Amino acid sequence: MKLFITFCLVAIFCTAPTFGSGKNIVCYFSSWTVYRHGGDGAGSFDVRNIDPSLCTHINFAFIGLNTDASIHILDPWESNDAGGPEGFKNLVALKESNPNLKIIVSMGGWNEGSEVYSEVAANAMLRKILANNVAYFLKEWNFDGFDLDWEYPGLRGGETTIDKDDFTALLKELSNVLKPKGYLLSAAVAGAHEKINEAYDIPAITKLLDMLNVMVFDYHGAFDDYVGHVSPLYPSKVDYDYYDNSTYNADAGIQYWLNGGADPAKINMGVVLYGRSFTLADKNNTALYAPVLGGGEEGPYTQQSGYLGYNEICKYYTDSTYVWDEEQRVPHRYWDDQWVGFEDEKSLTEKVNYALENNLGGMMVWSLDYDDFRGACGEAYPLLKTVNKING
Repeated sequence: MKLFITFCLVAIFCTAPTFGSGKNIVCYFSSWTVYRHGGDGAGSFDVRNIDPSLCTHINFAFIGLNTDASIHILDPWESNDAGGPEGFKNLVALKESNPNLKIIVSMGGWNEGSEVYSEVAANAMLRKILANNVAYFLKEWNFDGFDLDWEYPGLRGGETTIDKDDFTALLKELSNVLKPKGYLLSAAVAGAHEKINEAYDIPAITKLLDMLNVMVFDYHGAFDDYVGHVSPLYPSKVDYDYYDNSTYNADAGIQYWLNGGADPAKINMGVVLYGRSFTLADKNNTALYAPVLGGGEEGPYTQQSGYLGYNEICKYYTDSTYVWDEEQRVPHRYWDDQWVGFEDEKSLTEKVNYALENNLGGMMVWSLDYDDFRGACGEAYPLLKTVNKING
């Protein structure tokens, strides 16, 4: 996905929620954000900043995979060193505040690529070794489950001819080992049709997984030479008129999974709390598909061209022009030669309602650190609290 000490800050942090309809709210915790010290330093995020009452599941992102099927701790200082933030231990300790919370460890992510995962999945012995290593790891650190974020089978260095079947075989081995021990098994999966076709046997993996975290976002970004929203809910007219992008939206992604045989109760609809930004070729042309020179300017916290967290957008860019797209049901802002498409409370309410109307299992959020978690623009966690409306 695109790459601690616990104590109660306020009373709500120490109160377990009552989930009315029992929908999942799966929150990814990106562990590297502890190093985010840019600007005024308010973008730095660790376990102490998490409100455990706002998630049903928290996924630690990420651990990695070695070619011998052993687990690679990507950042020992942050994750498990006694002298560091001890992310594993203190994330699990959040269950003291919310006993209903499930803590899951996620393996993979965008930066891990596909090559090693393809190699391990193709070997029956390595699949078995990995499954047993995962079971040992979950027991050692008291995690409640395992999430596989292989991005993506058959792509980005994977084997196009065999990865789809090997991914299913790997999930089967993980299921055989983890399920009898009471562990949850989920996967983060693509939301673009071409990736789904290449990577997944939908009916087979649906049977093996407890949850499918569907990444119906990153449809547009600095990798394009034109303006587009990171996660439209529906297509716009110009998606049909000028490009064959009518499937580059959340509705098309979710419906493709459902039509392919996925159980709606296992699908968590993914949303992102960051925006994708652009530098316009002509600052007077701010329409969808306007030509761009590349990604937008770096934000003070994320410090990466083409990205802005919601905490940056609401704090630093509210003097810009706000536009609500009636067709796509999402907002964007523009100023000078900059343009950013993002989620806000209005667009997330639309997506929550969509998930309810389609009887989905819940929502997946990437990731906690991009929300206004400090309440710099008002109430803390405005976007995550909007997602929580799925449970009344």
